[in-house]
Amino acid sequence: MKILLTGANGYIGMRLLPLLLEQGHEVVCAVRNAGRLSVSKQTRQKIRVVEIDFLDEPKEGLLPADIDAAYYLIHSMSSSTKDFDEKEEISAKNFNAHLSHTQCKQVIYLGGIVNEDKLSKHLSSRKNVEEILSSGRAALTVLRAAIIVGSGSASFEIIRDLCEKLPIMITPKWVKTRCQPIAIRNVIQYLTGVLGDKRFYDESFDIGGPDVLTYKEMMQRYAKIRKLRLYIIDVPFLSPKFSSYWLYFVTSTSYKLALNLVDSMKVEVITKDNRLQEALDIEPIPYEQAIEMAFKKIEQNQVLSSWKDSMVSGRFRKDLNQYIKVPKYGCLLDEQNIEVTDPDKVLEKIWAIGGKNGWYYGNFLWKIRGLIDKMVGGVGLRRGRTHPDKIFEGDALDFWRVILADKEEKRLLLFAEMRVPGEAWLEFEIDEKNVLHQTATFRPKGLWGRIYWFAMLPFHYFIFGGMIRRIANTNS
Repeated sequence: MKILLTGANGYIGMRLLPLLLEQGHEVVCAVRNAGRLSVSKQTRQKIRVVEIDFLDEPKEGLLPADIDAAYYLIHSMSSSTKDFDEKEEISAKNFNAHLSHTQCKQVIYLGGIVNEDKLSKHLSSRKNVEEILSSGRAALTVLRAAIIVGSGSASFEIIRDLCEKLPIMITPKWVKTRCQPIAIRNVIQYLTGVLGDKRFYDESFDIGGPDVLTYKEMMQRYAKIRKLRLYIIDVPFLSPKFSSYWLYFVTSTSYKLALNLVDSMKVEVITKDNRLQEALDIEPIPYEQAIEMAFKKIEQNQVLSSWKDSMVSGRFRKDLNQYIKVPKYGCLLDEQNIEVTDPDKVLEKIWAIGGKNGWYYGNFLWKIRGLIDKMVGGVGLRRGRTHPDKIFEGDALDFWRVILADKEEKRLLLFAEMRVPGEAWLEFEIDEKNVLHQTATFRPKGLWGRIYWFAMLPFHYFIFGGMIRRIANTNS
């Protein structure tokens, strides 16, 4: 089958793509920016990539006409706290318009469980998207899930951060809300299981794991598995806004996502039927087993995707290709050069920079900079990196975004997503003479931009100089 995969850069899409290819399907990935699809060159050769922003006016001919089925995995909850529901409505309508020029027979949509009378803004938007997609020409199959548990999922990472960082928690009353978490492996089984099966055309199904738990119980079970001491004191007077700030500062989530999550956590998300589980003969994975499976992937460095790599985890929604050409005029520079004796080992160190490995010199200063950035609403160092030694264009790397990662050309280019009065790039390149060039470029915005740069010069002197020496030293 020829399958259209939207949201191919997202957490679910990155998990689904390799499985669809393994099953022999021809996959067309629809992304906003083809340059930041975080897949290997081998995978890219097996797929077709089309650039479509579903918020833009639809244009005929962008999709191949012979598409058989499509996955709709687009959501905007992380991008806004006010109008994400309007964006989701526009995206769904434009998706229908694009698909009307194809022979697509089935659309598969992963939404949220909407069994309660009173829904959050997020869940209401998910339900509205269902109704819009159902008005399209293709048959619709809806899978409604609650919290998804897996290495790299937003829910898992938030629970992980809370339990690992806070042995004592004073929590709001939403921790008593019940939900039905589902393992990412089961989600993928459902998504692939309904593909092309006419029994599931124009049907909606709840999907969930075998456990119905409160958020408090989920954290307690996580702590038990990790052998952590955890004390949770829930109080009724913490407002949703305060809860959102609390999640933002303690966990790796963004403030916009935290606010929308807290709003949804007040609503119970529990399945009402197991029809699909029985029809596909899927064995639901218990919550504790899902946690253990996630840690096996983490320990083996086999995390396939992380929500943090999504563009919505950062500050910018623009096409990052416009930043790939580093400006030369009107910029302030810090240039460091050093000859290296083993360029291959040096390249490996460059490709392992950030995350748990740190920045090789003055890590406490990087952490202070990250804390300051988070206090003023930036991303801070919360995102880390998904892979310990692999980098793909478009990946998040602490408070940087990977613009270019070319091992053959021995060049890595990062663009800053921290809050600065201007635009900043950090570039590493090893030339033919085995000289490592490390260049920090800053294009200031107005007077404050220049004041910022010169105020940071003493720190740059130590940090950038120390960093290039540590990278070049392959014995350390």
